Amino acid sequence: MAAAKRDARVALLRAVNLPGRNRIGADELRSLAASVGLRDARTLLQTGNLVFRGGGTGEALEAALERAAALRLGLQTDCFVRTAAQLREVVARNPFPEAARHDPAHLVVSFLKETPTPAAVAALRAAIPGRETVSAVGRHLYAVYPDGIGRSHLTAALMDRKLETRGTARNWNTVLKLADLAGA
Repeated sequence: MAAAKRDARVALLRAVNLPGRNRIGADELRSLAASVGLRDARTLLQTGNLVFRGGGTGEALEAALERAAALRLGLQTDCFVRTAAQLREVVARNPFPEAARHDPAHLVVSFLKETPTPAAVAALRAAIPGRETVSAVGRHLYAVYPDGIGRSHLTAALMDRKLETRGTARNWNTVLKLADLAGA
């Protein structure tokens, strides 16, 4: 199994399986992965999480998955690919270990296309009207939602606008499950 996980990667699709739009089933997602040459594809939950082997480099693979989703499924979405080693780093570099231990469902990691500048992160912090706390580490933004996520004004749209890059978020429990599946 260790050899099988050596080249494991994770692809996260943005904004899929939302109420009434961007529906994609697990079988369709695995088929999409196979169509771009990915092997041993597995899904986690119904939120666009894919663990697989093979497939080349991050940006090229992201573009291939995005094109395939558009052509095969009519789905316009962003894909974010990370290796098992990168996921291991995401877990290790978590700046909010207390939230991870005590309230992991309200700790969220946004996987970003680009590394935000310090000025962009400062602009995001200044725009947060609630008690949410954020910290950027490379191409990842960690956010703690102490009052819950559903009613928070720290939204994906606000993050995209202030950070000047796109992202997709997963709560800490899902990040840990993905890391485990990828052998991170």
